[in-house]
Amino acid sequence: MNPSPPRSWPHWTLPLAVLASVLLAQALLVLNPGYYSHDELQWAAYAAQHPGWHFRDYLWTDAQSFQYRPLTFSVWLWLSEHLFARPLAFHALMVGLGGLNAAMLAVLLHRFGVAAGPAFGAALVFALGPFAALTHGWVGTLADLIWVGCALLSALLAQRERPGAVSWAAIFVLTALALLAKEAGIVIPALLGLAWLFLGRRREWLIAALVAGVPVAVYLALRVGVLLFSPREAVNYGWSLAFIPERWLEYQLYPPIATKMAIAGTLSRGLGDGRVWLAILVWLATAAALWRVGARWCLGWLLAGTAALGPVMILAESANQYGYGYAAATAAVCAAAWPRMQRWGRIVLIVAALLSVWHGVNVMRRMHEVGTIQAVYSPAMAQAVQRAGGAPVRLSIADAGQAWIYERLSHDIPSYDGVEIGDRVQLVAANEAPDYEIQRDGSLKPLR
Repeated sequence: MNPSPPRSWPHWTLPLAVLASVLLAQALLVLNPGYYSHDELQWAAYAAQHPGWHFRDYLWTDAQSFQYRPLTFSVWLWLSEHLFARPLAFHALMVGLGGLNAAMLAVLLHRFGVAAGPAFGAALVFALGPFAALTHGWVGTLADLIWVGCALLSALLAQRERPGAVSWAAIFVLTALALLAKEAGIVIPALLGLAWLFLGRRREWLIAALVAGVPVAVYLALRVGVLLFSPREAVNYGWSLAFIPERWLEYQLYPPIATKMAIAGTLSRGLGDGRVWLAILVWLATAAALWRVGARWCLGWLLAGTAALGPVMILAESANQYGYGYAAATAAVCAAAWPRMQRWGRIVLIVAALLSVWHGVNVMRRMHEVGTIQAVYSPAMAQAVQRAGGAPVRLSIADAGQAWIYERLSHDIPSYDGVEIGDRVQLVAANEAPDYEIQRDGSLKPLR
């Protein structure tokens, strides 16, 4: 009797399994009852003041503005109008988009010949790490979900056996959409070019890189002066070539430092921070494991990650969402190298992956905590402002360790739930006669 042939699973099971796993693993983000930062509250206030379809002309025509992201801002306004009052739905959408990006990465790897298991694992390490955890949980990072999604879809089109004119046109459009979502889209041709260089120099990858380069060239011709030299309010958008070494190191070392919420300031304590030494050891071990497979694998890992970071390395401050594409690119290279690795190399990758996912879980837990606080604090703040008439409301913070949360949630909020806020809320020290004290859960305790 002949043995039964191995069962062949439908091709759609891998992306579906990845999407379902991301939604399940990031349930704390999906079930977040509130929001993370002031920008989500600001855009919701603006959407409430200007109801209706939000593809406004001025968002698309003002190409000289520093943050020219008309696609992102239009979609964000529309979603804020319809979903802000239902934060679970809003967060489910964000995590769902992140899950789709992870699913595309898994399919991309599987088409390269990576087995379903390593492709599935790499997609989850990407989606559950600290870069993606914040990106999936913060509505303000919608732009990063869009541009990375456009890059992954472009790669899938270039990877087809015989891509034709329709595929090249789609890559052109996807790159343009990525640029209209965020400036980071300029790295797409570089990533496609690296795929050509390291994946057998197939003619299709080179064509894809050249096609994607056309909208990028037009974009830079129109915008490079604005991006580099226009005035900007936030100091973290300042730039210098001298920032590149420190920024690059921060993105390399941040994932294993599981107790750090945000990447900014990763090297602020220099080598006096024991966590940095652990991260250095993990990074060196990962590089050695890839080098052992072959120098081109280590070089590909370094170049793919650096290309995905691109222009954000010149900025004055790192940010988790800036590393979203970096996380996808480096996870992909490690997954592709996995079958060629010796046992010790696989152990190194497993340890690095576990540290990164643990880090992502900690980021996710903190974001859920902040959202739970916001769901209590913002309505209480609005009620206090309404009761005060036109007088300012002075608030002190019971737990000084939470100051950063309330500074973000109180910064330049035009209105909340129909109540004008503006500059009527002031955070003061406890000895400055506050009207209310903010409790740990975000509620306000009257002091007068």
